[in-house]
Amino acid sequence: MSCAGSEVPRKPGPDVVRALAMAGVVAMNYHGYLILRGGREEGGAVYDLFDPWTGPLSTRFAATFVLTAGVGVTLMTRSSVNDPQRRNDMSWRLVRRGLLLYGVGMVFDFIWPGTILPYYGALFVMAAVLYRLSSWWLAAIGTAAAVAGWAINWWAFESSLDGNDTDWLTNPGQRSPLGVVANVFVNGTHPLFPWLAFFCAGIVVGRILGTAWWRPATIAAGFGLVTVATLAGLAATGITSTEVLSTHPFDRGLAYTASALGTALLAFALITAAADTFANTPLVRVLQQAGQLSLSVYIAHALVFNLFVDWLDVVEPGGIATSLGFAFAVWLAAMVGAIAYQRRFGRGPAETLYRRLTG
Repeated sequence: MSCAGSEVPRKPGPDVVRALAMAGVVAMNYHGYLILRGGREEGGAVYDLFDPWTGPLSTRFAATFVLTAGVGVTLMTRSSVNDPQRRNDMSWRLVRRGLLLYGVGMVFDFIWPGTILPYYGALFVMAAVLYRLSSWWLAAIGTAAAVAGWAINWWAFESSLDGNDTDWLTNPGQRSPLGVVANVFVNGTHPLFPWLAFFCAGIVVGRILGTAWWRPATIAAGFGLVTVATLAGLAATGITSTEVLSTHPFDRGLAYTASALGTALLAFALITAAADTFANTPLVRVLQQAGQLSLSVYIAHALVFNLFVDWLDVVEPGGIATSLGFAFAVWLAAMVGAIAYQRRFGRGPAETLYRRLTG
């Protein structure tokens, strides 16, 4: 099944989703990085909600961003689907963009450890093939990626209980050839097993945007995934069962992947609905403009953090209020700066360089 041929006029929804997802990414990143620098790990409901490693919001904003990237791939490639020459040209453009993002991300990792950029690049390299496949194949590949992430981590968990060494795969050394590959697919902060599932789902959602039923179907799928994952997590008892049905992001469990994907689907459907309804309001226009400069904003948020926290010591690691206040101030400044820059120059600096280098 494929609906890639539908013509969908550009709407503000995806860009608004990017802008709001970026706000969450900034908040979670700042909170986590400040904790790593000595910030207080307070108890309480707010801290539990924003816990960057095991909280219910952990990685959800990034997953929504990756799903929206998949939607963007469909919107970018839809005009080339029925033209073999344009299809080949588009595939090579995606490869070039992915390789550039991967290379830049590997360098950026020295500045911002754990950055999503290398994984984002790997996803775009794979998109060169993925966007040409049917939606059924995309669903199968996304499911296989989720199962692979779960199976590898379950195997590593069981092996550790038996006293067997799994370091050859789970910790082979980041700069070794095997380590580079394993980091992208298995061990990294956003590995393709299971993050490819979010990307594939986004490509499929992009294909049905021109239908009258896409939003109810997306909301139903998202709600169903979150419900099943939540019930599965609550049903877990015992060490093995808890590991297998874990909803923690870094356990790569099926329950986590289903829950994060469901959250991303719900967020995309509901935010785009609000954006379409209030498309002519100043707030939506502002968020749309800011969302179009998301790569520049992402790079800037890391540099600003290092400047104010590590170099100038203006912001001291503190509690959740410090993290969220700092994140909100930086995101708000980034939104204002992105809008002013776009109105003056058009595309953002990172976006302009990215397109000039890759076509």
